[in-house]
Amino acid sequence: MIETRNLTFGYKGQDRKVFVHLDLEIAENSIYGLLGQNGAGKTTLLALMNGLYRPTVDDLGNVGEVLIDGENIAERQISTLEKIYFLPDEFELPEVSLKQYLGMRSGFYRDFSYEMMQNNLREFGISEGVVLNRLSLGQRKKVMISFALATRCKILMMDEPTNGLDIPSKSIFRKMVARCMGEDQTIIISTHLVHDVEGLFDHVVILDDNRCVVNASMADIAEKYTFEYRSLGDVDDNVIYTEPSLQGNATISLNKKCAEETPVNLELFFNAVINKKIK
Repeated sequence: MIETRNLTFGYKGQDRKVFVHLDLEIAENSIYGLLGQNGAGKTTLLALMNGLYRPTVDDLGNVGEVLIDGENIAERQISTLEKIYFLPDEFELPEVSLKQYLGMRSGFYRDFSYEMMQNNLREFGISEGVVLNRLSLGQRKKVMISFALATRCKILMMDEPTNGLDIPSKSIFRKMVARCMGEDQTIIISTHLVHDVEGLFDHVVILDDNRCVVNASMADIAEKYTFEYRSLGDVDDNVIYTEPSLQGNATISLNKKCAEETPVNLELFFNAVINKKIK
């Protein structure tokens, strides 16, 4: 489990805090979608969860913490760090072949699966003979997604993993994550491209106003709300949020009568939360 307790963080030289007393729990054996507007702190939160940033002292002199299975990540203990792999949105790769890179890096991860790595590369159409720093953005993403999943770390965090992937590769990515996820593994995917990955999520975390405003399972969202398209005149008092679309009005209603669940429109739900229509 990942926990943030009373977590405050701000960048040096900036008055505005990214987080103020943030409390959050991330459960095991789930795929989380981490959502928020630009500047809401998605990447910052992932960095804090990896121990790359340290919490800021708050106005009362208190320091919050991030716990990985009860251990403070800020202490950077090997027993904690070996559980985590973080794939950032932007990264540089060395001027070596992929085969050489695997020889240098795979040994750091005791559960690394070379067979899984090969299968992932094959699905993406990448050869082990490629020179890493000569690859395009999309090809680099394919290599590092393949590597990240093959580490089989207990906690895998990916920041905007589909950024740079073409449409067929995004489909391959979704299938790959579902196939490679192991028991008791937690995957956190930060994204603003919701449609690329929403079908993978078990849970959704939404950041806004220095805090977590939603931490809910997709099942709970589907049970509580109804998502449907209605004609322009078919909007009643039960509708709590609506947006115009080519199919009519995209609406969210409270499922007061426990009617049959509808597929969650996650982008619509996110917009409703950000516009304070859902709390």
